[in-house]
Amino acid sequence: MKKIAVIGADGQLGSDLVKVLKGNKIFPLYYPDFDITKPEKAKEILAQIDLEIVINTAAYHRVDECEENSQQSFEINSTAVRDLALICRDKDLVLVHFSTDYVFDGAKKTPYVEEDKPNPLNVYGVSKLAGEYFVRSLMKKYFLIRTCGLYGEAGCWGKGSNFVDAVISLEEKGKPLRVVDDQCVTPTSAAELAQRIVELIQTDRYGLYHLTNEGQCTWFEFAKTIFALIGKKPRLIPVDSRTYGARALRPSYSVLENKRAKEIGLTDFSSWKEALKSYLIKKDYLPV
Repeated sequence: MKKIAVIGADGQLGSDLVKVLKGNKIFPLYYPDFDITKPEKAKEILAQIDLEIVINTAAYHRVDECEENSQQSFEINSTAVRDLALICRDKDLVLVHFSTDYVFDGAKKTPYVEEDKPNPLNVYGVSKLAGEYFVRSLMKKYFLIRTCGLYGEAGCWGKGSNFVDAVISLEEKGKPLRVVDDQCVTPTSAAELAQRIVELIQTDRYGLYHLTNEGQCTWFEFAKTIFALIGKKPRLIPVDSRTYGARALRPSYSVLENKRAKEIGLTDFSSWKEALKSYLIKKDYLPV
């Protein structure tokens, strides 16, 4: 049994982590009572808990907003991560921190491995990469996880939903759906990612990992598959990124290869289609 603090325990990934970590001694931490941008208070709270591991799921991940609020983006995704890393290092705690496929520019066109050189295209990606560098330079005992296209039952904290729930909700309102068809990703189940994190923290194989479901698709193909599985036929309109009009540039290809996870023998992820079907059943969109 490990003693684990989960920062952002009510968020999309945090809530799934709390579920699968049962059997350990869990200390759920919630915003605003625990705010990673207030290091003195954070240090005080963590000092009062007998811990071995801190899992940080807090982030500012409204990608387009980050373009206009770069200071806030770096404050949460970079500076606060540096401060948390210093707290964990001083207390000899293991830190689990999450990053993003958006640290890459999409030029490679084949799945990115951990050794590939990052080159983010937007403020969000730059701020997350800076957070990565702080963790890697300040700590030895860390698990740094890049993932992609995350969706979970709780919905994304701060966004109130995830891609799957959002497109189904729009279809129910009878609205045509414009979905980007020139960004290739791997939709990833937060529940399945949480299960792999549980496996990973049982080891001392510290470092950087890519962890996603297997396979790849565009967001349009993802939406198409969602509706095919639940038996709906909405008006789906494929658009390119320029037409969609998002403020932040996204990589056209940001699929990650779970290279290091496979090397250490972590349980393989299922395909993104299998994970999606499980999610739709769990959310009662699809009969068992």
